[in-house]
Order: sequence, then structure tokens, then C-alpha cells
Amino acid sequence: MLATQIHPYQFEFRAYQRLFRQPLKTSHGLWNVRTGILLRLTDETGQVGFGEISPLAWFGSETFEQALAFCQQLPSEITAGHVSAIPSTLPACQFGLESAWLALNLNNVAAKIRNPKSEIPYSALLPTGPDAVEAWRSLWQQGFYTFKWKVGVAAVQEELEILQTLCQSLPPQARLRLDANAGLTLETAIAYLQVCDQLGIEFLEQPLSVSQFQTMLELSQQYSTPLALDESVATLAQLKTCYAKGWRGIFVIKPAIAGFPSQLRQFCQTHQIDAVFSSVFETAIGRDVGLSLAAELTSRDRAAGFGVTHWFSDGWDQLSDFEQLWNSP
Repeated sequence: MLATQIHPYQFEFRAYQRLFRQPLKTSHGLWNVRTGILLRLTDETGQVGFGEISPLAWFGSETFEQALAFCQQLPSEITAGHVSAIPSTLPACQFGLESAWLALNLNNVAAKIRNPKSEIPYSALLPTGPDAVEAWRSLWQQGFYTFKWKVGVAAVQEELEILQTLCQSLPPQARLRLDANAGLTLETAIAYLQVCDQLGIEFLEQPLSVSQFQTMLELSQQYSTPLALDESVATLAQLKTCYAKGWRGIFVIKPAIAGFPSQLRQFCQTHQIDAVFSSVFETAIGRDVGLSLAAELTSRDRAAGFGVTHWFSDGWDQLSDFEQLWNSP
């Protein structure tokens, strides 16, 4: 329940673009530029609350264009009703506007998500292909012990050979998780799982398409390597559906596109799921909320998937002064 206010809040938004240092390659294709929208609410005393809309359309959220159109149709002064009325078809907008609202209403019990984020371990995203074999070393020196490597972007035999080499090069205490981004077939998923069982991979993320839920459920019971759902649980509605269908494996949650943070929190607290919170390459504003949720709701020894700041050079994901970020060119 959102806190109501006597006076409406002033609403402002600014679109942004961030260029990746190098294109991010997944089974969905190449990603060169992250676009998003920063939000600012201001009350009658001048206090501000920031939020961020960072859509990921190929993952199941609204498009950037839909999010921008939503912001453009909002009035310059908004009430609690405007926030609660955001439809489920705009989950990134739900996240962004409620985040800003809660940040401005810190007396609201639901907004007290300030946990020790600095103590959360992160998994660092490695580049695809053979570059991963050396890329982990500098990240290890920065304090990362868990690494994520995207698969399903090259021939399976080629990737499995690189995987063997990568695992041989990693220190014994390192953890490695694989992310297929729904890019494998049943045959190649089985090939990966057979090798993963031998190598002690932490988990294999979303091996098959969202439509193959039942097959993934069956696979999760046939191999020792845990499976994680990602694209299948992009939004809170999808997360609830997969839970209702019997998934008790790992849920990779991208809070920035999941929907209202308050509802996500309530579901995770009620069901005690094995959750891994993960980034969508948002700026520090969305990242702060995501890490707060991760600190509160991660119930097991799982590194959060927020080790992605090395993919940008603008520093926008590490600024603690959100006003400075708001005023960045």
C-alpha cells in the first residue's frame, strides 16, 4: 500500500543512452546501447525521490518507446493513484515510479529496504567466447569469486571446449554459472548438463525457451547441476505462474523489469524461493533498489548478478549522488 500525500508530487523524467564498452553478445543478438529513463519526484518541501525505468523488451518487459510514451502522458503532478494504476504490461514503469515514490516516503514501512548492500557478493559477467579464459583474472583481483559466462552464442562443441579450459584456469574456490538466454535446444542442453555435472558448475540458467517450461522442469530433476529460470520469470506475473506450476529450483529475478518492488518483496517473503537477483545494466538509481531487495530477500549463499559495472565507462552505475546522475549530460 502506497503512502498517500496531501499535496501531489512534481514529476519529471529524462531519457538516457549508455554505450557498452564492447557489444554484449547473447543468444538474442548484439546489444550496443542501453537506453532508459530517469525519474524524479519532488514534494512541497523540496525533498526528492529518484527512480529508473530500464526496459528489456527482448526479455519480456515493455519497450523503451512504450515506457517513454507512458512518461509523456503523465501529468506534471502525480498522486498515489497514478502509481498504483500502472498496468502490468509496463513492469519496468511500475518498478521505476514506485521506487521513486518509496524513496520519497521513507517513513512508509514498505520503503524500509535499506540493508547493508556492501556485504552482498556479486557475480561478474565475463565476455563470451575464448576471451573469458583470461578476462576473469582482473575481475578476481577486484574481489569477484563468482563468474557468469553466456553460452549458446557459438557452436556447442566449441563452447564446451572453452568451458573446459575456463574451468581449468579458475582457482578451486571460484564459482562459475552459465547463462544460455533460452538459446539451447534440448539436445545441446543435455550436452551442457552432462559436462556441467562433471565440472561442478553452480547452475545453468534458462537453457530452453520460455515455452519449454515442462521440459526444463523435467531436466532439473535429471541432473545434479541446478537449473535456473530467467526469461521465464522476467515479470512477477511470470514468476508466480512458474511457482504455481511447481518450479522449486533457482529463480533469477531482474527487479528492474519485475514490476512493483513492494509486490515482489511480498511474494519472495511469503514463498522463501531460491532467488538470485540480477542487473539489467541499469544506472546507480535502479541498481540501488535492486541491491536493497537482494540484501533483504536472498535467502541462500548466492552471489547477486550485479557485477556488470566493468561493461561501461561512464560511471553511472557507481554514483552515490543521484542528483549528479540526474544532471549528467
